[in-house]
Amino acid sequence: MRRQLRLGVNIDHVATIRNARGGRHPDPVRAARLAAQSGADGITAHLREDRRHISDDDIERLIREIDLPLNFEMAATEEMLTIALRHKPHAACLVPEKREERTTEGGLDVAGGRDHLASFVRRLREAGIRVSMFVEPDAAQLDASLELGADIVELHTGTYCEAEGAARERHLRRLVEAAAHAERIGLECHAGHGLTFDTVGPVAAIATLSELNIGHFLIGEAIFGGLDSTVRRMRALMDKARAEAGGERSA
Repeated sequence: MRRQLRLGVNIDHVATIRNARGGRHPDPVRAARLAAQSGADGITAHLREDRRHISDDDIERLIREIDLPLNFEMAATEEMLTIALRHKPHAACLVPEKREERTTEGGLDVAGGRDHLASFVRRLREAGIRVSMFVEPDAAQLDASLELGADIVELHTGTYCEAEGAARERHLRRLVEAAAHAERIGLECHAGHGLTFDTVGPVAAIATLSELNIGHFLIGEAIFGGLDSTVRRMRALMDKARAEAGGERSA
């Protein structure tokens, strides 16, 4: 089944640059507005426990000032749940979070964390917030996400992006198979982490994916070419890959 492929732009690392010096510049909300004008279908922001990039004020402003759906990435903690329930973003993506990590290092262990995660999923859904699980491309994690009541799974693409040659093809096959499994069991399927101009095409060609979330690379490339042209180029590469692939990446 083919569908439109949406682009969610993660603006966390605009805030990283701002926080390196303090003050208000560069403004991640301005970046979100520019991404929207350049072809983004949604905005992603991760409010971490240590507030290393996105701040509480950023979330408030994104909800108030940006018309696109907000995908609120969050750890499964009571603090983050309270914030999500107060602001009611379009979606909340539950991610693993360790204070010492530089970035999210892998998927959430939904299968092993059912007891802890169940109440978070239930309370978010009761508030009308779509719930996504950021997971490895593994059928057991997708099945567990479905059992808990999640609406969406987002497949971790970092291992695929870091691999080379035959190893990359193996990891791509895992993504294809996981997206197909999500389709079979009735979960909407997204993907993201580490995607670049060079790696996005084969993932965008997976017909059963509905959305890609991309951030760090876009913000980094924007230093050289501007955020508007960088988002437009990524959008064009995604559209080209999806159009050229037809159904060949569906399993």
